[in-house]
Amino acid sequence: MNRVERIRAALQAALAPQQLEVEDDSHRHAGHAGARDGRGHFNVTVVSDAFAGKLPLARHRAVYAALGDMMETDIHALSIKALTPQERGGAG
Repeated sequence: MNRVERIRAALQAALAPQQLEVEDDSHRHAGHAGARDGRGHFNVTVVSDAFAGKLPLARHRAVYAALGDMMETDIHALSIKALTPQERGGAG
């Protein structure tokens, strides 16, 4: 299972999203100091009822918690869009 698949599986299991997009953006950061250790850069969009009533910081913490050790072993940088289905509106 590659990193994108592992990220996707972890987020699916923890947050039961209605929409989930995971993009590996590592190729754009080749040579970057933080990428030298082999960890990657990723963008995730997660649309889930689990975010209802939570402020942005709590939503991001939920994503980090779902990814667990991957934040230390596989992920150097993570861009997060965490929305409820109502916030997504017509954007999905």
